[in-house]
Amino acid sequence: MEKKETMRRIVLVPVPAQGHVTPMMQLGRALNLKGFSITVVQVQFDLVSSSYSQQFPGFQFVTLPKSLPKYEVEGLGQIEFMMMLNKTSEASFKDCIGQLFLQHGNDIDCIIYDEFMYFCGYVAQECKLPSVIFSTQSATNHVSHHEKQEKVVENMYPLRYKDLLPSGFGPVEPVLKIRVEVVNKRTASAVIFNTTSCLESLSVSWLKQELGIEVYALGPLHVTPSPPSSLPEEDKGCIEWLNKQKSRSVIYISVGTVAQMETKEILEMAWGLCNSNQPFLWVIRPGSILGSEGIEALPNEVSKIISERGYIVERAPQIEVLRHPAVGGFWSHCGWNSTLESIVEGVPLICRPFQSEQNVNAAYIVSVWEAGIQLEGEVERGKVERAVKRLIVDEEGTGMRERALVLKEKLKASLRSGGSSYNALDEFVNYLKTK
Repeated sequence: MEKKETMRRIVLVPVPAQGHVTPMMQLGRALNLKGFSITVVQVQFDLVSSSYSQQFPGFQFVTLPKSLPKYEVEGLGQIEFMMMLNKTSEASFKDCIGQLFLQHGNDIDCIIYDEFMYFCGYVAQECKLPSVIFSTQSATNHVSHHEKQEKVVENMYPLRYKDLLPSGFGPVEPVLKIRVEVVNKRTASAVIFNTTSCLESLSVSWLKQELGIEVYALGPLHVTPSPPSSLPEEDKGCIEWLNKQKSRSVIYISVGTVAQMETKEILEMAWGLCNSNQPFLWVIRPGSILGSEGIEALPNEVSKIISERGYIVERAPQIEVLRHPAVGGFWSHCGWNSTLESIVEGVPLICRPFQSEQNVNAAYIVSVWEAGIQLEGEVERGKVERAVKRLIVDEEGTGMRERALVLKEKLKASLRSGGSSYNALDEFVNYLKTK
């Protein structure tokens, strides 16, 4: 009991979105295994506490009072929502830290906050607490926000100017404004990236030289032993279906938890997938088809063909799917979590990014790691069919798979004792103990 009473506490503040919550919880588990008590502060929604409290016993979950009325949230885009959340959450977070001091005494080692929750930096400074920024995006994406766009394109081939444009978020001005806030490190004493040097060596080295604070590349965090980390309930029936398929024959399709597609795109994808004659596992979540609740938007003839060659679910246990020997490729939006999960399992990708950070990831997958192909322009059934065949059937796809497997082994090595990510986590823990 005495050891538990002397455990130091870390306060985690994630963005209230699954793609940000999941890696933050994985970071919490890694630090908990190193002997720290974990308090997770959820802002605006009960997303974390309601879904994770049983999965992470021993973690403390605190939800701040809602700072934005529901009608205001519904009318905001992603960027406007984040900016408003930062404006309205500072006072309640400061009160929360005060309550934690009363509950636990002066045992808070630091506040680790998502880079988009930058109001936490102000509160940490006021409360005289060390603060650490956590980036759930790639190190390369972070570099692209620091320098002038032309210089990034010149120094970071194969990135193209169009890869760096803040696309997919609406008006450019709010995006550029929040980028300034994210890049500004204020009084943070360190920044953590969910990446590893073997994937992004140039970017990690640049950040270590230029940021002026400690940089820790200690990912991929999802490899840390932890309970399942998807918020909604997953469909496990797809694993039984995969068990009946040939090795490396299935294309797995999932475009994340936010992206939406038009019915026309879904139809072209469906025909292209069917015409490829390859089995496919397709995640179509509720709300992902504009103007429709789901697969009922597909014509009966397409649904019939899909039922013969494919398997559709609303949610899939993605890591388990990518690990399955039947899966030969991943059609992805190239969010950083999905990118890491695919590379860790040695699965090559068909890249179909929606937003600017995803464009950067896709460029790296295709041109640096050479572990995938990008589907650009309009979605058309012939292009879809060719892309699937290139990845699953052709010799070109075999080469991509071999390179993905080489990356897999490098990632495994970085996580083992003596590896770069293993060492970075130990260095971060030692750093916290000296604060």
